Amino acid sequence: MRIIGHRGARNIWAENSLSGFRNVCGLGVDAVELDVHLSSDGEIMVIHDPLLERTTDHKGPVARLSREALRKVKLHDTLSETIPTLPAVLDVFAPTNIELEIEMKMDAFGNPYPGLLDKVIALVRERGLAARVVLTCFVPEVIEEIRAKAPEMRRLASVDRRSCEAFGGVDRTLKRFVDLGCIIAVEQSLLRLALDRAIAIVGRDKLGVWVPNTVGDLDHWLGQPVSQITSDRPDLALQLLSARAK
Repeated sequence: MRIIGHRGARNIWAENSLSGFRNVCGLGVDAVELDVHLSSDGEIMVIHDPLLERTTDHKGPVARLSREALRKVKLHDTLSETIPTLPAVLDVFAPTNIELEIEMKMDAFGNPYPGLLDKVIALVRERGLAARVVLTCFVPEVIEEIRAKAPEMRRLASVDRRSCEAFGGVDRTLKRFVDLGCIIAVEQSLLRLALDRAIAIVGRDKLGVWVPNTVGDLDHWLGQPVSQITSDRPDLALQLLSARAK
């Protein structure tokens, strides 16, 4: 069972922040999930939303501002930290053995960023981290592009109710991503309803769940035939996993 910190560990420290990433390194997680967008001048920025409102003191699309302008954007719940760049985040994790799940996000209009995937692939290869990186997305076409451009890197597809509705149901969605050679992480309420079908289609070795955060939910999924748990409270997940091993 692999434990993955979601956006670092967003229920403990500010999500997708350098301080959060530094802190999560000390927990013993197997991997950390993070999200990337592009600035107006093509810098890879680590932030979940395409808009700044929820997690910063600014408003508007991330893509509207340059890297230099984004240096003035302060993250909530930090001591004046700004949105990190992907190179800065890779600097944090490079000395560790922690794997990284890097999610390709869409822009404020729901479209892929031109050139984002190419930039991420090039940077990961340049840093010699291809074996430790999983490239992820909700969008099948982006997963197809990942397979074509970076066949040596693992791929992960995230699945929730909205994506299943868009792609023709649970079975069809899972089969589509299985055909693309993906690890598949399913939102927990959906997976509770479709666990048997998911195991039959995906196989337990490539099936994950996100984001159980309570003791009850985490304890439940630690007892299920899935291979990884992505949580905003990876500390709790690790404590419960350790207790089960005693």
